[in-house]
Amino acid sequence: MGFLVTTLIFFLVGVVAALFVRLCCNGGPSTNLFHFTLVVTAVVCCWMMWAIVYLAQLKPLIVPVLSEGE
Repeated sequence: MGFLVTTLIFFLVGVVAALFVRLCCNGGPSTNLFHFTLVVTAVVCCWMMWAIVYLAQLKPLIVPVLSEGE
């Protein structure tokens, strides 16, 4: 999968999770906002981790050097 497709998947998961929190949590407005913030932050952090690992493998900084025998 490409970068944009997986980014779109993370975005959709974030929207679904945020809607789930909004609809299913019956706490006060402060509790709902806190849960919403936690879900959005978790999705963004997971996407950033995935993006950094994906881009690091796409163009590595250290290039492997093959020995003469290989």
